[in-house]
Amino acid sequence: MPQQTALVVATFSRRMRLRLPDGVEVEARIKGKKLKPVCGDRVLAEPITNEQDWLIGSILERDNTLQRPNLRGKVENLAANIELLVVVAASSPAPDWFIVDRYLCAAELMRIPAVVVYNKTDIEEPGATFETALLEYSGIGYPTLDCSAKVDPNLDALLVLLKNQVSIIVGQSGVGKSTIINRLIGVDQQRTASVSSKSGEGRHTTVNS
Repeated sequence: MPQQTALVVATFSRRMRLRLPDGVEVEARIKGKKLKPVCGDRVLAEPITNEQDWLIGSILERDNTLQRPNLRGKVENLAANIELLVVVAASSPAPDWFIVDRYLCAAELMRIPAVVVYNKTDIEEPGATFETALLEYSGIGYPTLDCSAKVDPNLDALLVLLKNQVSIIVGQSGVGKSTIINRLIGVDQQRTASVSSKSGEGRHTTVNS
């Protein structure tokens, strides 16, 4: 069978899940050590003889790439061909608006729209100040949304924003990104964890993309 164009829909280190043009999803490996596909990549792949796995042979040209420096100071690709960036903040852990701003800058560099989402409104204290921050973002042209992934308010509105687009949900650890994804797709595929009571920070739970 000749090579087919496929979309990388999940990554597990050196293993990938691909979506073929007919909608079928297959598991895949990567040819060589230099090739480093990420979620959103369009790749050329072919089935491996007498195996269920496919083999990714090359990455097609990217429209854009979301990047960050890793611990060694080198640029690391996180995702590709993104059409919408959703940055999530929450009351717990305390919102770091500088991180939100950095992601919005990344969206501008990628030339894609971005949305600011404030999660966990069900545990907000009286007189919460997040409305002021959201008004500031909406005032400079970014759509904003407040929601609660646990009790569902406004998740339908978020689903409308995400519809028919390749989107990425980003933000601090612990703000509820995995919980939001689980509620949107209706299946608990992403592992979640509570915020640490000692540090007040989120725990890293998502190890695949």
